[in-house]
Amino acid sequence: MAANMLFREESGRIYAEDEGGKVVAEVVFPEIRPGVCEITHTYVDDRLRGQGIAGKLMTLAVAAIERNGKTVTASCSYAVKWLSRREAKR
Repeated sequence: MAANMLFREESGRIYAEDEGGKVVAEVVFPEIRPGVCEITHTYVDDRLRGQGIAGKLMTLAVAAIERNGKTVTASCSYAVKWLSRREAKR
């Protein structure tokens, strides 16, 4: 399922659904003030864990936020760790 997962993007949200329409992966990033989006929630269904999906969600979310000329911040514990590792690699 993960290999051919289709991610959908909405304003402040990227997600994927299973064949039945249930959300199985999601990252939420509302604009908390002008020009700043905060990643507040990352979710991957237990059946899909360990396949790199959360990292893919983060990559897509950061790209969407930056593509719109906004700054990324995070309160989600996974996102905070992911962003700190990303910064360390730069």
